[in-house]
Amino acid sequence: MHRIDLNCDLGEGAGHDAELMPLITSANIACGGHAGDERTMRAAVELALKQGVGIGAHPGLNDREHFGRREAPIAPAEAHALVLAQIRALQLIVQPWGGRLAHVKPHGALYNMAARDAGLARAVAEAVRAVDPRLVLFGLAGSQLLSVGRACDLRVASEVFADRTYQPDGSLTPRSRPDALIQDEDAAVAQVLRMVREGRVRATDGTDVPIRADTVCVHGDGPHAVVFARRLRMELATAGVAVKAFSL
Repeated sequence: MHRIDLNCDLGEGAGHDAELMPLITSANIACGGHAGDERTMRAAVELALKQGVGIGAHPGLNDREHFGRREAPIAPAEAHALVLAQIRALQLIVQPWGGRLAHVKPHGALYNMAARDAGLARAVAEAVRAVDPRLVLFGLAGSQLLSVGRACDLRVASEVFADRTYQPDGSLTPRSRPDALIQDEDAAVAQVLRMVREGRVRATDGTDVPIRADTVCVHGDGPHAVVFARRLRMELATAGVAVKAFSL
């Protein structure tokens, strides 16, 4: 039987975390960089613990104005300190509740830069390992972040996206392009099912690209996020795909 983890970025102020939480298996909680504060982290952790959802840190650049999605130069040492501080901030909230952090998924620009840059990827991976070597590192399938994470003796999860298009090299289409997002719900569901069951995705040039899918990102900041997550769960069940947190 095929198996997949459904992860979602939460604690970012979208307003429907409580509705999304029962539909996912891993929560990436914003921890003070691009979004979030102690109050939102506590609220998201409480929801995740009630639903038995895997709790992960979602560290991003300190750039709230652009929601952490604008790429900017950052030295590896600075990235290491940034990621370390944000993971620990969430860890301090999780532990008193009797829970534990299960994974780390960088956010936005930091995620994309670490996917390409081995030096930045190492800074992120070493920060994760410094907090807890049992943490799973989520990263773009086929990216530098996952290769370096493995080299740092971390367990890694190859992430794919339901609503993003892909380039022939397996990278995501930049958000600056008009074809970066999949707007059609049927097409997004079909893409997920094919990635999970066949290990392939259709690139924007029409070629098929091999891809490993351990966890699927369901974006939580869109107006139809809850409806789509519910539909995806139903379609996965119908296709005989088990949905379970990667960390379990």
